Amino acid sequence: MPVSDLPFAAAFPPVEEARWRELATAALKGAPFEKLTAKTYDGLGVQPLYPRAKSATRQPGRAHAGPWAILGRMDAADPALANALALADLENGATGLQIAFSGAEGAYGFGLSATEAALAKALDNVWLDAGIAIEIDAPGHGRDAALALAKLLEARKVDPKTTAISFGLDPLGAILRGAVQARYADIVPHLVETTKTLAAAGYAGPFCVADSRRVHAAGGAEAQELAFAIGAALSYLRALEAGGLSLEAARDAISFRIAVDADEFLGVAKLRALRRLWARVQEACGLRATPAIVHAETAWRMMTRRDPQVNMLRATLAVFSAAVGGADRISVLPYTQACGLPDEFARRIARNTQLVLLEESNLDKVADPSAGAGGFETLTDALCEKAWSLVQQSEKAGGVAAEIASGALQKAVASAASEREKNVARRKDPLTGLSEFPNIAEKPVDVLAPASTAAPTPAGALGAHRIAEPFEALRDRSDALAAKGKRPTIFLASLGPIAAFTARATFAKNFFEAGGVEALTNDGFTSAEAAAEAYAKSGAELACICSSDALYAEHAEAAARALKARGAKLVALAGRGGDKEPAYRQAGVDDFVFAGCDALVALSRAWQAIG
Repeated sequence: MPVSDLPFAAAFPPVEEARWRELATAALKGAPFEKLTAKTYDGLGVQPLYPRAKSATRQPGRAHAGPWAILGRMDAADPALANALALADLENGATGLQIAFSGAEGAYGFGLSATEAALAKALDNVWLDAGIAIEIDAPGHGRDAALALAKLLEARKVDPKTTAISFGLDPLGAILRGAVQARYADIVPHLVETTKTLAAAGYAGPFCVADSRRVHAAGGAEAQELAFAIGAALSYLRALEAGGLSLEAARDAISFRIAVDADEFLGVAKLRALRRLWARVQEACGLRATPAIVHAETAWRMMTRRDPQVNMLRATLAVFSAAVGGADRISVLPYTQACGLPDEFARRIARNTQLVLLEESNLDKVADPSAGAGGFETLTDALCEKAWSLVQQSEKAGGVAAEIASGALQKAVASAASEREKNVARRKDPLTGLSEFPNIAEKPVDVLAPASTAAPTPAGALGAHRIAEPFEALRDRSDALAAKGKRPTIFLASLGPIAAFTARATFAKNFFEAGGVEALTNDGFTSAEAAAEAYAKSGAELACICSSDALYAEHAEAAARALKARGAKLVALAGRGGDKEPAYRQAGVDDFVFAGCDALVALSRAWQAIG
């Protein structure tokens, strides 16, 4: 139905794009129109406005009609606890389990032991022959965990045909993250043998998974994730066919696992692009394309330990993206995952995030709901083109295994991660509750076990990092000092009337408290000397001058000299120095903090001054 035929829209005159551009250009006040164009970490342009993609058609979504599988996480080391948490999930809306074994990509410091005995206890009263979805998140290249589960089911006399298990064999992912040190060529025989063994036993699979979560967790860009997933799937396809499986059976043995974060546009486009790319691979092999089987997990990279409740919002956006993008199975990292082993409450929130979107928002009722939307279609096309070019480069270099062995893949991901880290440090990629709007006195959340220190990444492997970690490290230092009596403080030397300094004082408070330095506020001072006297009585180690540019010109130099004379270890000024910066520095201003500056560098200088 044309927009003009909608009753509400019909009440407004139509607006042409040219008119919109005219108004947008006027609002920019001389800045180039290109300022409204964003860039992804793949270098793809994201426009502010897109027309309807009239020629687009619906693309295949989930492999099976109906809702996606809601996976609860089985990740406790204690099998009895893992069992209790899993049963609570299954009894309250989950339709499957993601079994995260110790050392697996998705264990995040916890995980079940990959033994038949541990599985037997953890899966007590879990009826796998009822058709619930099981996603194995395996340690190493996956053989031990897969065979342990198969052996348990054989002992329980469970008919493999009644199960829905994705066995999670992933040697390339294991090599990439340094979980195994063997060459890919040496692991391939085990991959083929295990796949044949499970298939012969009657399991439908999939058996192998092309898992790109480590590329995402290392800071990689979306096209890099897609290229790795497709490249790994191609490698498994070749290995299985060479091992004696038909091309169709080899194709059906492979699934995908992908991380989805809080960027809903790129999240939806990434999943849609993955399906298109896999269909293209199948067609190139002479196969009739069947839908990819995709497990989406909310991203570890976006999780924060500070103000973790915001993780609920991030997870909601991620689930929405995964559902609209057509994921077959979705698992949500509970909002306290970065703080430790999540308790039942955090798991309930994670479960209900999916249930609300499924049962109340009905996101499963429309196939490919973003079809025809200009923004989504353009991003999907662009990601397909970029990722396909990366796949071609990888193939020319000998495939994914060769790229990992040479370090080329790790180097490319590190380049994207470096750019991302710069934007996080400059708060261009803000972290709500951490780099923006921090609560320096927040209380810890409840977890079943505290988070453990991550093991060092083996040399040459790709490490996983949450982008919040640098800010969290500063907050941890602050809390350690607070536990001993007093956290570091900075006095806001606000000059002039409230209207003159409020905006910059608010900015400075958020800026420094994001790094664990508590800001001492006030109602402002009429003179530099009065501000310095108040600073001396405050007990703060640092000071930040806050006011308008006009008042800076009159009072900033005097304020800096007075604050230094009262013993300020560092004097900052909220705003840019402009032409007056040399004079301000000569008077005693040590640093300038403003929107777009490197916050981590400035905060590190503040900590160095504190000593």
